[in-house]
Amino acid sequence: MAETDRIFKIGTRGSPLALAQASEVRARLIAAHGLSEADFAIEVISTAGDRILDRPLSEVGGKGLFTKEIEAALLDGRIDLAVHSSKDMATAIPDGLHISAFLEREDVRDAFIGRDARTIADLPEGATVGSASLRRQALLKRMRPDLRTIMFRGNVQTRLRKLAEGHADATLLAIAGLNRMEMAHHATDILSPEEFPPAPGQGAICIESRDADTRVDELVAAIAHRETTHTLHAERAFLKVLDGSCRTPIAARAVLAHDGRMSFHGMILRPDGTEVHEIHEAGDADAATEIGERAGRAVLAKAGPRFFDGWGEPQP
Repeated sequence: MAETDRIFKIGTRGSPLALAQASEVRARLIAAHGLSEADFAIEVISTAGDRILDRPLSEVGGKGLFTKEIEAALLDGRIDLAVHSSKDMATAIPDGLHISAFLEREDVRDAFIGRDARTIADLPEGATVGSASLRRQALLKRMRPDLRTIMFRGNVQTRLRKLAEGHADATLLAIAGLNRMEMAHHATDILSPEEFPPAPGQGAICIESRDADTRVDELVAAIAHRETTHTLHAERAFLKVLDGSCRTPIAARAVLAHDGRMSFHGMILRPDGTEVHEIHEAGDADAATEIGERAGRAVLAKAGPRFFDGWGEPQP
């Protein structure tokens, strides 16, 4: 790429994890194009999801709470590209914007962090687990109906502080985020993605840019990861068919084999974990979106069209 004639402004949330992700994007772009840090500026943008910490996301707007203000800055030209956690991205992208790249995916698994217990099985009967994720709550209750779950909002550091202060006996976090902040030592167990499947998009960083901004698209194309792009297209298509949001416990994981074949595992659950529907699909990676859509339609047919009706907040 030719030498830049102006600074690229990268928009991000201000949490330590979000800043680590933006710095990773910047570092990859510097390496790919022979640029310097002086060619980039990281712009911190406060989002509603960062400011509203006393209520579940499902009560105040869902996934868009972590992206709306950043997308507004992108649309009006205050920033040139936005860096997001893919699992925070709604399936509907605002007009004028698109996801221009997915970085190579980190570990998709969830980490269990116990104050005294090392694993979920070690938790005493009736123990309390803090989590803001309906998926994690539902999967926990599927495994251990006796457990009590409470809402844990805030960044990684806040959740770990709450755990240390005794607000809960354990919590769950994405190991990808802990890895990116060199905090994986806090994990006391790593959960199997087959038994405890991840959220759609978990572990992947995505870059959002303006339509027809070829300068930015050419910039980020050099760090886009083909395998992650295929798997995220399948997972996001699954989510879109189910109209998934923070109000719905949905898990999905697509895996691409060396021969170009994709396997897909999707799951929907009731918040209390008492009803679970799973689907497995496979096909060529070039048909990733179709695989996800087919899986979404199939699992919805199993569950019935009213499966999600009336859900609005994590269960106590």
